Amino acid sequence: MSGGTPVAEPSVGMRPPAEPAHHFFAIPRERPKVVVAADILPAVTVLSMVMLTGIPLAALWALLAPPQRVRVVSAAEEPIPLQLESWHRFDDLAVFALLAFGFGIVVGVVIWLLRERRGPVVLLAAVGGSVLAWWLASMLGPGTFAGMIYEVSAAPRVGDVLETAPVLESAWVLLAQPLAVAATYGLLAGWNGRDDLGRRLG
Repeated sequence: MSGGTPVAEPSVGMRPPAEPAHHFFAIPRERPKVVVAADILPAVTVLSMVMLTGIPLAALWALLAPPQRVRVVSAAEEPIPLQLESWHRFDDLAVFALLAFGFGIVVGVVIWLLRERRGPVVLLAAVGGSVLAWWLASMLGPGTFAGMIYEVSAAPRVGDVLETAPVLESAWVLLAQPLAVAATYGLLAGWNGRDDLGRRLG
């Protein structure tokens, strides 16, 4: 337009003025180390307390596990199981495994809530205590609690049908509670996602 100030058109290839670059320097963070010495005494306490869960586990199992019904055929021979009653031997194992797995989940959550002691030391103590809990439950369950529930008060006669105490015939069920503890604790640690698992409060 006439009378106006001419406007310079940008030439081809001209770039806009560069903006000042901002440099961000990441401050290296030192990853927290695994605490061992400070967690040894709490780990011993955890191991002892988890081992004691074998007592309620044994009591519940003795109440829930089905007995095996047998018939007395002779005073000199062992009683013979009734038809299909021998299947309860597997039922006894299954009930114990399910109870132990449930106890393991509860133990894993409770141990995780000990925020100031989170780490592999306490986890190993909980897993070791779960193995001892299985040993305690296997001793008290069939031998003590179930023996008291299904105690025979009088001498049986030939032809009588008796209920015998449930039994544990496999040691593989010892894996149920330690596996549940480790899996629960590991899932919670992965969900937490912090380097120190949230040990530092505040």
